[in-house]
Amino acid sequence: MQIKDYTNAASVREAYEKVLQAQEKLNASISFIDPEEQLQAVPEGKLQYMPIAIKDNFNVKGMVTTAASRILDNYVSQYDATVIEKLRAAGAVMVCKSNLDELAMGGTNLTSFAGAVHNPYDLERISGGSSGGSAVLVACGAVPAALGSDTGDSVRKPASFCGVVGVKPSYGRISRFGLIPYASSLDHVGYFTNNVADAAKMLEVLAGRDDRDMTSSDRPVENYSEAVGKDIKGKKILVFGNVIDALPDSETKALFNKYVKALEEKGAVVKTVHFDPTLMRAILPVYYIIANAEATANHSNLDGINFGHRVEADSADEIMTATRTRGFGPWIKKRFVIGSYALFEENQERIFRKAQKIRRLIVDEVLKELKEADALIAPASGAGAPLIEGQSTDELSDEYLIAENHMVIENFAGLPSMTVPMGLSEGLPVGLNISCNAFREADMFSIAAAVEEISGLKGNVKEDY
Repeated sequence: MQIKDYTNAASVREAYEKVLQAQEKLNASISFIDPEEQLQAVPEGKLQYMPIAIKDNFNVKGMVTTAASRILDNYVSQYDATVIEKLRAAGAVMVCKSNLDELAMGGTNLTSFAGAVHNPYDLERISGGSSGGSAVLVACGAVPAALGSDTGDSVRKPASFCGVVGVKPSYGRISRFGLIPYASSLDHVGYFTNNVADAAKMLEVLAGRDDRDMTSSDRPVENYSEAVGKDIKGKKILVFGNVIDALPDSETKALFNKYVKALEEKGAVVKTVHFDPTLMRAILPVYYIIANAEATANHSNLDGINFGHRVEADSADEIMTATRTRGFGPWIKKRFVIGSYALFEENQERIFRKAQKIRRLIVDEVLKELKEADALIAPASGAGAPLIEGQSTDELSDEYLIAENHMVIENFAGLPSMTVPMGLSEGLPVGLNISCNAFREADMFSIAAAVEEISGLKGNVKEDY
């Protein structure tokens, strides 16, 4: 499909109408941003007149920012997140706040207080999460780009399920100031586009040091667009053997193998590597412990006292209990129980610090191989998006623990990682994930562009949902 050229106010208004039209079937937005005021003065920049969807866990001054949780249903942001400032300065125009899993905790986009997000390829299937609303709005052609956040694979898995490009750069490459946190050692700002060239351009706009986020890097921002279309001859690419072994024989595996062969034909040097299977099976439980513990600490201020939703009661303790009971959904409550248990003083060494040590072992295992290579690749998901209802999963199988959750590693290690569409498996989109060494986003974009050229899916959208 020809990539739409967003060059004027009319194209922004058209995108806004598409976002509104998509809502009835897809439920991809939580609130809408009429672009007319922004269109009065659109600055020149790399993203001039590009309509953008903003995941509703980024603060936009003067707007309600809910993070899809009832406890924040009346919270009006007092400032812009750094990425919002950068988008405005580059000429982008915001058209909506997109739907997500509650407080960005989840991989289905079924836990939002605003209801489930539906996949445009099959309305009975999930979008993936937590950034599902943003992925869907790009996938259906409503907007060419959307902001997301990625703590485990919350940009890259929805990208796979929805057939779009999803990018999580290196830890610290994009400021998180103004992002409602989930787990601070794992959170990354990410985004979606429908082609690799726009993905490279987006990072040029969003990246850079921000003194308001002390974890942000002061490394110079590169011209990532130069990497798009660059020859990959001689690139050393590793295939994640544990993931391939964990997949059943399927269209996804066969499709991925075709891409491996095609990359070799382009001159890449490809070999398969395997990591300690015990460590690979520990990825998900380690993630649950660390992420939920950090989330419990980060969200202790959601108490009904300082801001957000409040249930009135006779004492501060009763207000907090009543507010949190009504304000949080069941999935969030479960996660806070797990996180609190891991942080009990008597459990910190036995559970939380042990999880941190195993995280380090997993990271060291992967970096040992990756330091001698340019990239690590694998299917981003073993199959297309699951059904919203009635689909069961064996959560103790290698297919689930490894093949469906391996992308957590890049959050553990802070590595740049992106998903690019491979095509359809049993009629549903699946993606190829590419991960590189820290701050080697240029390598990532050059390989992603090669995958895009092989696929012929540049600019692909699903408008007939």
